[in-house]
This record gives sequence, structure tokens and C-alpha cells, in this order.
Amino acid sequence: MRTVYLGTTDFAVCVLERLAGSAHRPALVVTRPDRPKGRGRRLASPPVADAARGLGIDVAQPESVNSEEARGRIAAADPEAVCVCAFGALIREPLLSKHHMLNVHPSLLPRWRGAAPIERAIEAGDPKTGVSIMRPTAELDEGPVFLQRRERIAAEDDYGSLAGRLAVLSAEMLVEVLDTGPQPQPQPSEGATYADKVEREERRLDPRLPAELLARRVRALNPHIGTFVELPVEDRLGVRRARAVTEAHGGPPGGIGSDGEHVLLFTGEGALVLLEVQPAGGRPMDAAAWLRGRRDRAHG
Repeated sequence: MRTVYLGTTDFAVCVLERLAGSAHRPALVVTRPDRPKGRGRRLASPPVADAARGLGIDVAQPESVNSEEARGRIAAADPEAVCVCAFGALIREPLLSKHHMLNVHPSLLPRWRGAAPIERAIEAGDPKTGVSIMRPTAELDEGPVFLQRRERIAAEDDYGSLAGRLAVLSAEMLVEVLDTGPQPQPQPSEGATYADKVEREERRLDPRLPAELLARRVRALNPHIGTFVELPVEDRLGVRRARAVTEAHGGPPGGIGSDGEHVLLFTGEGALVLLEVQPAGGRPMDAAAWLRGRRDRAHG
């Protein structure tokens, strides 16, 4: 089947590579424009643009996919299906109705419609999530579903590990839908939840919150966004891995302590055991080694 692919992120790269190796190789990839990135603020291409060029596929990077120019470029590719995965911009009419469209959404719709379904599933403590291949509509992630499969969320899963498995699952499911052409089924209205975009303030681990919630948030935002704690002496300390100890006592929320083996951040309920941290301007390191260095500097 002749396709056009709309995607932007690393997650979308996995799906594109599988699609390109199938009978549904895209004739065109549409992604976002190059943007400044990193400390030097140099222009960088989206991951999908680099992957598509490496695969020898034509790439379009319009400012808006809904513009007349972009719609014309897609129409000129004469797709039998337009596949969308982690594109990062709303698709509006008349583009929505112009083509047979398939959207890859990494959740068990109607749970976690919206921008950050993987992060919100981990943060909420869901025991499972999955992938839905659905038809995009003007309403946010409310379209009918062609295919849906589940994936367990393990206790140690963070965004990186779970997204990796979901990307592979998404790729196989998208090809299956293109191969078999199942009829879409309406989503149930019961149980709908919304995965709001992760805001900058959520990166800061508020020690007044329960340790269990903070531990899930660390996993939900690692490694792509990251979390941090604010300390009295240092500006901030990145937290890469942590776990909760609900019965811990020994200090006011926000205090740093130790049980002799681990670094503890005391919270409103229990303590957050810091396992891997990242000092400002430094690299990730074992939290116990960081605490020893901190104590050495204080006594030096």
C-alpha cells in the first residue's frame, strides 16, 4: 500500500523503519521543521527527518502540516493511507478527511488520550498500558480504533524502557492494520482520561508530596525530560533513579539523610531513596558516591 508518514520523535523512528521495510514503504515523510537545540542552540533536524534521509525517503518539513502547500505535497504523493505517529502537531480539516488516516497512539484508549500517555500511565501507577491504532478525528484521540494490544508496566519500567517496547509493538501493529484492513470500532465513552502535556514545574520533585508519587514521576520522566530536587546548598540535583520507602522517618520534607547505605530525601509521606543522581553540569552517578563527596566538601 502506498503511504505517507507523519512523525517526529525517536519513538516515531522505530515505526518508520519497520514501515519502510514492509510492503507499505512511505513515498514521503512529513515532519517538523529544524529547531535550535542544546546549549549552543544550533539548528537540529527531528529524529524522523534524519532517519528518513538515511532510508532514502523524500522529506517535507512544513511550518504547518495543515497549510495548503503541505496538503498539496501530501496529495502529490498519492497515498492510499497516511500514517501518523508522535507527530507533535494537530492535524485539522480538510486534511483529516482528505485521506485514509491511521494514528499510532501508545495507550489503551479511551484511557490516556492526549500528549503524554506513556508518562501519565507510569506516574498513575497503572499496571498495564498498550497501543491503539485509531482513526484521527477533530476531537482529541476520540476516533474509532482499528487494533489495540496490551503491554504490562513492570515495577522497574521508566519511560525509556516502556516506550522502547511500545514502539516495537506499534510498528508491528501498524503494518498489520495496513496488511489486513480491519474495520474500526468506536471507542467507549466510559473510562476516558487525559494525558496532559508534562509542564516544566513537574520536573521539580516537591518533597511535600508522597514518596510513592515522586518515585513514579522519576520513572515517568526518565531519561527524556528528567526530574530534580532543590537543595539548600546546591541549586539543584538531577534524579535519574529512585524508589520509595513509605515507612521511613527522620527528617522534615526536603531534608537529605542516609540510612548508612542509601541517600534519603524525606517527603510528606515516607522517603525517596535516591539511587542515581546528576549534579548540575555533571554526569549521572551513584547517589551514595555523590553524598560522600558532598560530605567531604563540607568538612574540607
